[in-house]
Amino acid sequence: MFDLILNRLRGKRILILGFGREGRSTAVFLKKYLPDAQVAVADKNPLEGVKHSGEHYLEAVYDYDIVIKTPGISLKDFDTKGVEITSQTDLFLSQFHSQTIGISGTKGKSTTTSLIYHLLKSSGYDAILTGNIGIPCFDIMEQIQKDSIVVYELSAHQLEYVHNSPRVGVLLNVFEEHLDHFGTFERYKHAKFNLLRYMGADDYAVVHDTLMMETLGLGVNNVTFSRMDFDIDEEALPILGPHNLLNARAALCACAAYGVDVQEVILHLYSFKPLEHRLEPVGTFGGVTFINDSISTIPQAAIAACQTLGRVDFLLLGGFDRDIDYTPLVDYMKEHPVPHLLFTGKAGERMMAMMKAGGVVSNLVVYHNMEEAFDYLKSHARQGDVCLLSPAASSYDQYKNFEERGAKFKQLASHSV
Repeated sequence: MFDLILNRLRGKRILILGFGREGRSTAVFLKKYLPDAQVAVADKNPLEGVKHSGEHYLEAVYDYDIVIKTPGISLKDFDTKGVEITSQTDLFLSQFHSQTIGISGTKGKSTTTSLIYHLLKSSGYDAILTGNIGIPCFDIMEQIQKDSIVVYELSAHQLEYVHNSPRVGVLLNVFEEHLDHFGTFERYKHAKFNLLRYMGADDYAVVHDTLMMETLGLGVNNVTFSRMDFDIDEEALPILGPHNLLNARAALCACAAYGVDVQEVILHLYSFKPLEHRLEPVGTFGGVTFINDSISTIPQAAIAACQTLGRVDFLLLGGFDRDIDYTPLVDYMKEHPVPHLLFTGKAGERMMAMMKAGGVVSNLVVYHNMEEAFDYLKSHARQGDVCLLSPAASSYDQYKNFEERGAKFKQLASHSV
């Protein structure tokens, strides 16, 4: 049933590196389809089923024939010479390359992935959603039929060790991000371009024109979504902003590259339900309109949010510092000042220092938790003001993820009257 995957693993001593959601998914798959295989698990935490744990758990990779690495494990400072490393994504694409539309990009990949899935599913296709959206690909393999189309959201972490590409690869954009995992922007970019690196003559790369030159160097077929002119009713589009218009174009190009008639799917753009925490209108409370854009973890995302809204009076910035360059955000705030900029975390400290040095004329305020930000808001907000959470930084210093951060913002906003 999964011959290419099983043949790659059969007869080898296998190490599952990382035992979160994807690692557990891999363990279930191996137990079912290779019950006699020698399989062990390594994770920093001493969990049930984990053979190798503790500070030196990575050293277990030397004791096995093949390592199935999960996305969250960083090997940037670890010597992997002589170690055969693969992943769920790499194994999956080796088996289902011809049935897969893969989507990546620093920003917009979840929206575009969900939109492609919606367009196909609403048009009657057997579309299956998987990947970074929260569904391990091994969990959906048994659902795949001959006519199924797999819509796969791919993070840079998932692409880092792949040697297979999808039939259609959508690369939306590449900005500085996840430098804590990759070490350098070049290593991050290299992982992103793995999406397209192993394409064949019949495969298609759907890219923005800013990525065209780098893509041409890979020698693959290109579809430039930023130049495509579809008959889209922008006023009726349920996702806001110029960046989301590009995401919609990319989704249509992906469908066309796969062989689906765009006219068959385009009307379903308008029934798409936007994802939470992405320029999400929370409501107007006490005369103040609140917008939740917690997904924003880079300066370009915060800039796009401000451009889309037009008016922003209070902007909540900062969080976990990944050493991203915030110069673009400083330059934007000099030209388009927001009256009140509120900063938190190490990233916020650095942004605030750069804003001061750059001559940004806004009120610059430090907050240590979301409640403090709302205390400031209650003292300074007026009827008709707009408060935007678009932090341009990761949430991991105070929250489990951007969803938890966004949920906290929404909770406080709804009780701010």
